[in-house]
Amino acid sequence: MEYPISIQNAHFYQGKLPILRNVNLQISPGEFVFLIGKTGSGKSTILKALYGEIPVTEGTVSVSTFQLNGLKEKDIPYLRRELGIVFQDFQLLSDRSALDNLLFVLKATGWKKQEDMLARANEVLEKVGLQNKGYKYPAELSGGEQQRLAIARALLNKPKLVLADEPTGSLDPEISDEVMVLLQRICEEGTSVLMATHDYRLIHKFGGTIYQVIDQTLEPVPNVNHLNW
Repeated sequence: MEYPISIQNAHFYQGKLPILRNVNLQISPGEFVFLIGKTGSGKSTILKALYGEIPVTEGTVSVSTFQLNGLKEKDIPYLRRELGIVFQDFQLLSDRSALDNLLFVLKATGWKKQEDMLARANEVLEKVGLQNKGYKYPAELSGGEQQRLAIARALLNKPKLVLADEPTGSLDPEISDEVMVLLQRICEEGTSVLMATHDYRLIHKFGGTIYQVIDQTLEPVPNVNHLNW
């Protein structure tokens, strides 16, 4: 079986500063995994390594069909085309409508035909409940709507894996729950999700596999009641 993520005995650094050591993590197709830990513990470092922002120099790391050890810079865009990435701060283009945000990504990732791009963009807008808001600019959308648009963007190229870095960090609890329901529905359709968070409430309310970053290591957590906070 091909695992969307496989990490074996990896050490992660920011520059020369060691952040995490001896990390082991394997995610199956269609699995929802919470990556938890205090702010600054190293959760984002793992995600950055997985989408090629930080080089992998020790251990073995693969994402989909890509081996990240020694990954060449020219191959990073191809890696990212197989991923969906969702950030806490949305990272939307403020000078473009919701629809044009999506069309920009499709064009940048190699789509050619305008009718195909429009069809796919409208398909993912409907999937996240924004089918009537494609004409709006990010500033005209609520925080929850902006994050749903960011999730729509992440789904454009039908990734096998979504990496979500604190996707509810700037949202109130009710809207956070809506985003979680959407992410879990995506997972149920076969896309693996790795979500970094420090929100205990979400971990307790929504099911998933749990790994905790603690003391520069990554530990599996049997269930939410075994969290070491």
